[in-house]
Order: sequence, then structure tokens, then C-alpha cells
Amino acid sequence: MRKIVAYSLIGLLFLSLSSFAFHKFYVGVYQINYAPEKKMLQITSRIFIDDLNNGVEKKYKIKSNIGTEKETEADVALLKKYLAENFTIKVNGQSRPITFLSKEVESNDVLVCYSRIKDVDKVKSLEISNTILVDWNTEQQNITHVSVLGSKKSVLFTESSRKELLKYE
Repeated sequence: MRKIVAYSLIGLLFLSLSSFAFHKFYVGVYQINYAPEKKMLQITSRIFIDDLNNGVEKKYKIKSNIGTEKETEADVALLKKYLAENFTIKVNGQSRPITFLSKEVESNDVLVCYSRIKDVDKVKSLEISNTILVDWNTEQQNITHVSVLGSKKSVLFTESSRKELLKYE
């Protein structure tokens, strides 16, 4: 009789807990640092791999395996294209090319990408546009931390806020 009661309670507990939907957070974290001695902006992006693949697949209508064991050179090319189209920076009012340097997988589910913008003598303003994964998921939030000559600012990019102008004068 005790076993029946115990199993019933465990079953009831399981059913009650499973009735609550688990909410997943859709967040990307970006860091932009100005390195005046190197005259460059250093950019680090942290994006969940499954969300990134879903976003890339939706945009380009191609199955991708970015950041997985099945990743191909074509996947890396798609990643570079996706980042270039969805993350842009104007330095002092002028569009500047972002050079993708490398990537690595962190904790089996986060892709860390390293990029840079070279030949930045001085930063008076940065206009950042970050639409990564926003078109795929309206709940996506991209937190961007910017550090320029000791000034630290954070910006939240969402479906309704895709671009931000930061001034450093």
C-alpha cells in the first residue's frame, strides 16, 4: 500500500511540474572594445548555437550545422554572411567593414565569434545595428556592451530597437 501511495505522489508531482511550460531565454551577448594602441575595435559575440542555426536556416532556406561536429566550410561561409548582414557598425558616421577572425564553441551550446574593425584612429561615435536572430524570433534580445577609452555603455537590441547611436565627445 505504501508503494502505491508513494508512486501516486511521485506521478502527481511529475504531472504537476510538467504542466508548467519551461521558458527559454533568447539572448545574445556582444562585447565591443576600442583598443587605441592597436587602432581597432575588437568584437566578441556569444550566440546560442541552436538559435543561430534556426535563424540561418530560416533566412537562407538551407540546413546549417554551425558550431556542431557536422559543420562544413559552407556553414562557416553562411555564418560569416549572416553576421555581416545582421551586425554592422558605423565609426564616426562611416560604415566600416567588420573582419571575422575566428570562432569557438563554449559550453557545448554557445558559439563565440571574434571579429575586428581595423584602422580606427579615434572614436567620436559608433552607430551599431544588431538584428542577429531578431527576424527569426521576436523574443530575441541582443545585449551589447561597449567600452571606449574607459567609458562603458550597454545597449539592448530587440525587434523594436535594432539600431543605436553612441557618442564619445
